[in-house]
Amino acid sequence: MSKLVVVGTVAFDAIETPFGKTDKILGGAATFIGLAAAHFNTEVGLVSVVGGDFPENYLTMLEDRGMNIEGIEIVSEGKTFFWSGKYHNDMNTRDTLATELNVLADFNPVVPEHFKNANVVMLGNLHPAVQLGVIEQTKDADLHILDTMNFWMDSALDQLKEVIAKVDVITINDEEARQLSREYSLVTAAKKIHEMGPKFVVIKKGEHGALLFHNDEIFFAPALPLEEVFDPTGAGDTFAGGFAGFLAASNDYSFENMKRAIIYGSNFASFAVEKFGTERMQTVTNDEISKRLEQFKALTKFEILS
Repeated sequence: MSKLVVVGTVAFDAIETPFGKTDKILGGAATFIGLAAAHFNTEVGLVSVVGGDFPENYLTMLEDRGMNIEGIEIVSEGKTFFWSGKYHNDMNTRDTLATELNVLADFNPVVPEHFKNANVVMLGNLHPAVQLGVIEQTKDADLHILDTMNFWMDSALDQLKEVIAKVDVITINDEEARQLSREYSLVTAAKKIHEMGPKFVVIKKGEHGALLFHNDEIFFAPALPLEEVFDPTGAGDTFAGGFAGFLAASNDYSFENMKRAIIYGSNFASFAVEKFGTERMQTVTNDEISKRLEQFKALTKFEILS
């Protein structure tokens, strides 16, 4: 069986949207990525850090859903990373109300020996120096996938560029692609980012889908129109989990297979937004995933009449 190692946050979130608000609930990039990736025929190992305040039943849930949690460090006297945010009515913009790094401030990830030869490495959104450390531990991986954000472009750009030069795939949103490349056109932005190192550039556009670039080839995947969106917090990470999980399970890193991976990622993201936090991803079934995948297929299928 192939192996996927996921490095990122396992955390607490408190979220407010036009549809309601929560107290502290389970969140974190690695959590969302893992919950999606675990649906594929691949061994998923999480590498993260939590405090002594992190409930044992959350760790049990991750194990029950097929994830290896050997790489999750528990700092018994520390507190778990916490983020709180409030979404505006359009659900595309949000205000960060609180960010408490806690144990994440001193996080030095150690990839378990069993996962150092993972086929695919998914680098969740963390400080570039931390991501570089993981790349050093997983040099033999077939594919390194990077997720990052504009915060690191503002505060650690030089280190971020070091990471970008060493990965095969980068996933960022349209705003971040423009900031990183200093180009407004996403086609031109992708070309500039290609020149920094990655063979594949994935630009996420939220409810408007995702773009995949490879040399002069472009693929677009729509987002599935949904009647209700309760919480978009984990959508990007869930997308990354479906994307990385499919690639690890299929062991095919061609452009054609990347196109399929984009659809699978979009499919999983469409479930994540239906409930607050990880609630929906904890209950989604393989049958539901398959049925919605058919909806994605129907959404874009057409014939050109001669």
